[in-house]
Amino acid sequence: MGSVQQMWATDSDWAEPAEVSPCLTFPAGRPAPARLPTPVPQEAAGLARRRALLARAIETEVIPRLLLTQRARVVTPAAAILSPALAVELATLARGSDAAAAGDFVAGLHRGGVSAERLFLDLLSEAARHLGELWLADLCGFAEVTIGLMRLQQALRGLSPAFQAEAPHAARGRRVLLLALPGEQHTFGLVMVAEFFRRAGWDVVSEPLADLGELAAMVRRNWFGLVGFSVGSASRVDALGQAVAVVRRASCNQAVGLLVGGPALFGHDDLAGLVGADASAADGRLAVRQAEALLALLPRNA
Repeated sequence: MGSVQQMWATDSDWAEPAEVSPCLTFPAGRPAPARLPTPVPQEAAGLARRRALLARAIETEVIPRLLLTQRARVVTPAAAILSPALAVELATLARGSDAAAAGDFVAGLHRGGVSAERLFLDLLSEAARHLGELWLADLCGFAEVTIGLMRLQQALRGLSPAFQAEAPHAARGRRVLLLALPGEQHTFGLVMVAEFFRRAGWDVVSEPLADLGELAAMVRRNWFGLVGFSVGSASRVDALGQAVAVVRRASCNQAVGLLVGGPALFGHDDLAGLVGADASAADGRLAVRQAEALLALLPRNA
C-alpha cells in the first residue's frame, strides 16, 4: 500500500484532468466530452500544496484520532462497571474443570483497564460471596466451594503486586494481627483484608489458630496495635465474643484496638458492640480506614 499522500493523490476528486484519447468513440447522439485545459504552472503548484496539506492533516490528525478511538473501544468494555453477572461467571469458572480459567479471566479484566482494587472489591469478593450462597442453598458441595475459593485466592495473589503498586506507601510501624476464628473453614476474605493493610503500610501477621489458648499466648508475647477477626456466620457470634475477651485480658498492649468483620457482619450492624470490639468493617478498604481512625484515638499506639 502506498503512503497516505499517494492514496489521496489518486482520488478522482483530486486527480489532475487527463486528456481524452482521440481513439475513444462514443454512442451516437452523445457528444464527446470537451477537452479540459491543462492547469497553468501556478494552479498546479497550488493544487500540489493543497494535496500535501490534506495528506499531512490525515497523517497527523485523522489517523491518530482513529487509533485512539479504536483503543477506547477495546478498553471500555473491560473497564466498565463490574456487574453481578461477571461475579457469577467468575464463580462458575472457579468451580469448573479448568484450574486456570478463573485466574485468566481476572487477569484479562486487569489488562483491559480494571484496577486491582476494583477487582478485589467488586469482583473477587462478590464471586466468593456467590459461592457461599450456592453452598447455603445446597446447590454445590463443600469440596466444590473450597476448590472455587482456592482458585479465587490464587487469582487474588496473582494481582497482589499490581494492587500494592497502585498505592505506593512507606511503612509506618503499625502492626496488625488478622485472624479467623478457630475452626473457620474459609479465609478468602481475610487474605484480601491483609492485602489492603499491607498496601496501607501496616506490618501484617496472619496465622491460623488452633484454639483460644494459642491466641492468648500470641498476643501476650507479641505487641500489636490492632487485632482483627473475621467470622463466617452469625452462629459464631458467641465464639467471636470469647476471642475478643481473650485478647482484652492477655494482650501485652493494653490499648490494643479490636476490629471485627466477615460475612457475619451483614445484617448485624451492631456486631462490634455486641462482642465487645471497637469497630467493624465490611471490606478491606473500610477496615484500613476504621483501623486508622481507631488508632488515632489511642495515643499509646501511635
